Amino acid sequence: MRSLLPYLLIVVAAIGVDQWVKQLVENGMGLHEQIDLLPFLALYHARNTGIAFSLLADFGDVGLILVALAVIAVVLMLAMRTSDRQVLARAGFALVVGGAIGNLIDRATLGYVIDYILFHTPVWSFAIFNLADAFITVGAGLVLLQEFVDWRRDRHTREPEPPSGR
Repeated sequence: MRSLLPYLLIVVAAIGVDQWVKQLVENGMGLHEQIDLLPFLALYHARNTGIAFSLLADFGDVGLILVALAVIAVVLMLAMRTSDRQVLARAGFALVVGGAIGNLIDRATLGYVIDYILFHTPVWSFAIFNLADAFITVGAGLVLLQEFVDWRRDRHTREPEPPSGR
């Protein structure tokens, strides 16, 4: 259990920071208000009734909550199968779970997810998202990076096959 404590702290920190920033946005900005921070980055208060890119918005709150719980369960199952040496994967799974729980809290209590990060140019804009989404994305990236590191390590530790004799 002790080896899991740092990852549990990552989950709790991700949820805490996510919910704190969402409260700042909800209480400090009007809906659809935009605050430009950089020429390509703005805070934009939005409400997402679906999942990524507003997909499955017609699924309803209960359906999306069940999907989120199923995803969290699968991620936890995968995380429990990692070894102590797979630090990147464990941290990644912790970020994914923390982000998913952060968005799940919004959906269960508000009926929507608070989004507020907008990358844009004068002629293009990316989907509006939040820190929980960023945690999920970075976490998935860490899991993939761990897989690549393990693959490279395993490839270099295998015995070379003897040349075939013809």
